[in-house]
Amino acid sequence: MAKKVVVLLGTKKGVFILRSDESRRSWTLDGPHCETWPIQHAIGDPATGMIYAGGGSEWFGPAVWKSSDGGRSWTHSRAGLAYEAGATPIKTVWSLALRDSSLYVGVEPAGLFRSDDAGETFKPMDGLQKHATRPDWHPGGAGLILHSLVIDQDDPRAMWVGISAAGVFHSSDGGATWEPRNSGTRMDFMPEGQRYPEFGQCVHCLVQAPGSPRLYQQNHCGMYRSDDGGRIWTSIEAGLPSSFGFPAAVHPRDPNTLYLMPLNGDINGRYMPDAKAAVWRTRDGGGSWQAMREGLPQESAFFGVLRQALATDTLDKAGIYFGTNSGSVFASCDEGETWTCIAQHLPMISSVETLVLDEGQGAPA
Repeated sequence: MAKKVVVLLGTKKGVFILRSDESRRSWTLDGPHCETWPIQHAIGDPATGMIYAGGGSEWFGPAVWKSSDGGRSWTHSRAGLAYEAGATPIKTVWSLALRDSSLYVGVEPAGLFRSDDAGETFKPMDGLQKHATRPDWHPGGAGLILHSLVIDQDDPRAMWVGISAAGVFHSSDGGATWEPRNSGTRMDFMPEGQRYPEFGQCVHCLVQAPGSPRLYQQNHCGMYRSDDGGRIWTSIEAGLPSSFGFPAAVHPRDPNTLYLMPLNGDINGRYMPDAKAAVWRTRDGGGSWQAMREGLPQESAFFGVLRQALATDTLDKAGIYFGTNSGSVFASCDEGETWTCIAQHLPMISSVETLVLDEGQGAPA
């Protein structure tokens, strides 16, 4: 059956949706959706075509939006999406993840919620919020945010979260209890002798390789791989132009293939190194890296790519997509070899996710 590809963009002014057939040669764009709320993350359910979008602000409060008709109409809810009385109020939703019939929601200040009724109501997963280390968590530059939410592909009770700036935490019991998993990740901004603490690292992005316990982590201070579910991390930044960046995206079938977009450093402007855009690819789990540049701007590329704004699709060959903080979207339909700009002049892009559907399913053409 023919396939269609949907690219979901979370932006500072709502959700935008790009659509193509499986050739991925031409694209249509619609939006903004969600009443132009600031949206941090938008995802789709490949089984149903349902679209979810999480966002909000101190003005709007947090909410999860959803559309069951491909973006024609939307509803939103925040029922239960709150901390107990006296706690710092939730500002916004930062991350979403689906597993079976459950929707998981990461928020700011860092915490985790779950919905078992397709985003109508939410209940807190207090084990993380009440972790013994919680009083010593400190916000990163964007706040104390739970931005990376990884549900294990084989064991639905196992999950990892990435929190800026508290580090990586793992649960093996469905979120009831959690343990820090940061061994080997460093904090360059700390004094000598305090650079490898149990928690407190500024993780930027966390992804799981397909069919594997392997994790990849882009950190404020380096790029890392773990082959044992995060118990031990090993640096894989050798060969990259910078140890600093935000997003990471793993190939949908090959655990050794990963895509990164390093920036020129944390205090030098946070844009493409030498103002020349490249997506960096490894085919050997970080042993070596190659800059993929064909079709990308090689001068005056003073943009950045945020932590959730790089994604792959599941077609063969895999498509790779990224959105910039200056509102452009670039796509490759040959696993990063060549690139095309498929949208521009959009609001700042917070997230990019993909949805591959059968023709006639879910989102309209």
